[in-house]
Amino acid sequence: MSSSQTPTDREVETEFLFEARVQLAEAHHVGQTPEGYRMNVPVAGGRFEGPRLSGEIVPFSGADWSRIRSDGSGALDVRMTLRTDDGVLIYVHWHGVMRFTPEEQAYALDFAKPDDPKGAARYYFRASPRFEVADERYAWLNTLICVTKSRTGDGGVIHRVFALR
Repeated sequence: MSSSQTPTDREVETEFLFEARVQLAEAHHVGQTPEGYRMNVPVAGGRFEGPRLSGEIVPFSGADWSRIRSDGSGALDVRMTLRTDDGVLIYVHWHGVMRFTPEEQAYALDFAKPDDPKGAARYYFRASPRFEVADERYAWLNTLICVTKSRTGDGGVIHRVFALR
């Protein structure tokens, strides 16, 4: 550690933005491609709630163009639209990774199971959303780097979204 670096310089600070409960529709299984096992999962709707913004996930405004890679991990490519409670549309696009052992795969991919926050420790599920918004009231989202701590269940996925500070 350099003389100018303090122990806290090695830590990343975060700010909780919201929790999104994304409901999923039936997956379209494209199948095994050169890039992995590809499936497209439409976003059926849902809600997001947080201290600075809340609203609905616009039904069928996007999907997860996901794939299971040759190493068994899942790669996410999600795009969808959020609508705040005061009517502002926010485009969100994120990439992520889901990693699980072969024994935990069925549990990790069981979107219909009851929400089980403690069970999420059985697999790794993280993403990095980026936001685009035109309305000045939410323009602060345009310049954030964010991460999620995510889990499956309750008919879809639950993403806890944090801004890096």
